[in-house]
Amino acid sequence: MTAAAANFPALVLNADFRPLSYFPLSLWSWQDSIKAVFLDRVNIVSEYDTVVHSPSIRMRLPSVIALKDYVHLDRRPAFTRFNVFLRDRFRCQYCATGFPSELLTFDHIIPRSRGGRTTWHNVITACQDCNLEKGNRTPQECHMHPVLPAEQPTTFQLQENGRRFPPNFLHESWRDFLYWDSELES
Repeated sequence: MTAAAANFPALVLNADFRPLSYFPLSLWSWQDSIKAVFLDRVNIVSEYDTVVHSPSIRMRLPSVIALKDYVHLDRRPAFTRFNVFLRDRFRCQYCATGFPSELLTFDHIIPRSRGGRTTWHNVITACQDCNLEKGNRTPQECHMHPVLPAEQPTTFQLQENGRRFPPNFLHESWRDFLYWDSELES
């Protein structure tokens, strides 16, 4: 192999040729993608120029692979801090300003000390300043109301929100599959 293999992830597409996930982007290591090829679980859609070989086989590393069996994405998303941030598009729900995830917190609309629960319907994304300002008060008491309603998102909604945040690295062979339904230039 001519370069460090760690630099050759494969974009993983569902059987309908859409990425399994946009954010985080569904990527497999080159080792996992080759294993899936040999187990006949994926089709190679595009390849890097880089070649790997064993004593008996020589092959180019896959850059885009598609699952042979469709994975249904209709399950409910897990309630995690990251998914709350993704649902709220990494924006404070009080001041509507976007922030990197390390500058965000999550806030209980009805504070836990007042019986508020840690659920999709009571937790929103907040910046540190707004979270401190709101404190242990309800939105009515502090006159700070969320921009968007706190609701449980669908997996589809999280995927759509994730598409707005492109990854730091995009191989040229991935672009057609990441933005296949974007509006074309006229």
